[in-house]
Amino acid sequence: MFGKYLYYRRCIIIILIIFAIIFAGCFSLYKLPLDAVFYPFLLCFAISLCAFIYDYHKVSELHKNLKVLEDVSSAILSELPPPESIEGEDLRAAVIALRDELKRSGDESLIREREMIDYYTVWVHQIKTPISAMRLKLQEMDSNESRELLAELVKIESYVGMVLAYLRLGSPSTDYVFKDQDLDPIIRSSVKKFAPEFIARKLKLDYEPTDIRLVTDEKWLGFVIEQILSNALKYTSEGSITIKTDGGNLIIADTGIGISPEDLPRIFEKGFTGLNGRLDKKASGLGLYLCREICSRLSIKISASSKPGQGTEIRLELSQYKIGRD
Repeated sequence: MFGKYLYYRRCIIIILIIFAIIFAGCFSLYKLPLDAVFYPFLLCFAISLCAFIYDYHKVSELHKNLKVLEDVSSAILSELPPPESIEGEDLRAAVIALRDELKRSGDESLIREREMIDYYTVWVHQIKTPISAMRLKLQEMDSNESRELLAELVKIESYVGMVLAYLRLGSPSTDYVFKDQDLDPIIRSSVKKFAPEFIARKLKLDYEPTDIRLVTDEKWLGFVIEQILSNALKYTSEGSITIKTDGGNLIIADTGIGISPEDLPRIFEKGFTGLNGRLDKKASGLGLYLCREICSRLSIKISASSKPGQGTEIRLELSQYKIGRD
């Protein structure tokens, strides 16, 4: 701090030294006694030193106050130290004007964001009506074509659910409802949605009832399971998908193409698609990201293991919420 102070006051220091040299030169030209030069110089030096100490103290206090303001909200910029110069007044006015402009811009962005969220939330709920109508129509037509279309409709429902989940993740409000319930009905409800695709693609479902009872949010845990099943189906062309438990953990494994070792650590990142995503041009990289974010809010740890060409295993650690049966 002191070094910076001397650097920014260098002009004044240089001017004082020049004045001292001028006075010394004048006294020398008039051949005045040395004492006549020394005592005025000493007096001027003492006064200058006191002035510098006082000025350094003021600058140091101002510096400390401004450093504190670096970490505070712009809402309290009115607590800036009072200006003591024309430049200080101008800087204070510029900072306050910038704060007001940023506040206006932030308010406008917040309004636009809320309007967008409201619009897409309404859109998601509205699109569910024709989807439900199409589902009923297709269920009435028991044919290979209707089953294939029903499988595609399930994908549409999954994508719509992703939109709604993505919007709600950034919302300050929450609709999480934790209660005591069985895990198996949640799994069966999720599996039922993909039944047409299992049948159409002749994939085997190996499901062992978990017999687990836990405290969680049924809707959001169901969404996570659906997204994991959707991914498993997307990258499994033959073989089976297994749903089982290991202690208090739920495991969903497939016999699909697997994930490359370099991609595996990043599959839960937002927008990351990796090699499989590049092969599947429609991959969004949001499904597993949403699973991770929701699991974080449910205090569930989600992890993955995989070998290329041998399949992928997603593990949900539920032991912290598992409760005993009566």
